[in-house]
Amino acid sequence: MYYEIEIAGLKRNLPLCRINDDLYIGAFIMFGDVEITEACAAALLEKAPEFDIIITAESKGIPLAYEMARQSGKDYIVARKNEKLYMKNVITTEVNSITTDFIQKLCLGEDDAEFMNGKKILVVDDVISTGESLKSLEVLIGQTGGIISGRMTVLAEGDAAGRDDIIYLEELPVFNSDGTIKK
Repeated sequence: MYYEIEIAGLKRNLPLCRINDDLYIGAFIMFGDVEITEACAAALLEKAPEFDIIITAESKGIPLAYEMARQSGKDYIVARKNEKLYMKNVITTEVNSITTDFIQKLCLGEDDAEFMNGKKILVVDDVISTGESLKSLEVLIGQTGGIISGRMTVLAEGDAAGRDDIIYLEELPVFNSDGTIKK
């Protein structure tokens, strides 16, 4: 089963993936799709509020954050899923994402935290669904002294499309087990 969607003028067929017996989601994967990554980055930047730095969570938002940074000439930071040897004085928070069946951690090292202090931070992700990853990034930004200038995503999935605190390109419905859109 697939769901056809048009994003930034490009059509894609998203495979429907089972979350549980009653819920399927459309899998939007930017990895390896340079055309959609470039188009989505440009479309989001047209709508972006003023910002100094882009942040995303590892890993699916990385290509988008990179391309938005490249096109805008701004820096980007990735909140890592695990502490790395090069990180000093690490700050962490937990995230419980709909696409992962366990609680994850997001980490920033002291260098990134200091770089973000007092700067306008644009939070970017490929898909916002439950908003759990977004909340975790906001916690990290708060710990750094950064100022959230906006929250952006390519797709607002399910109830996220009704939020007024995110900017997105398209709505992505959630699905029943037979592939019909959940009402």
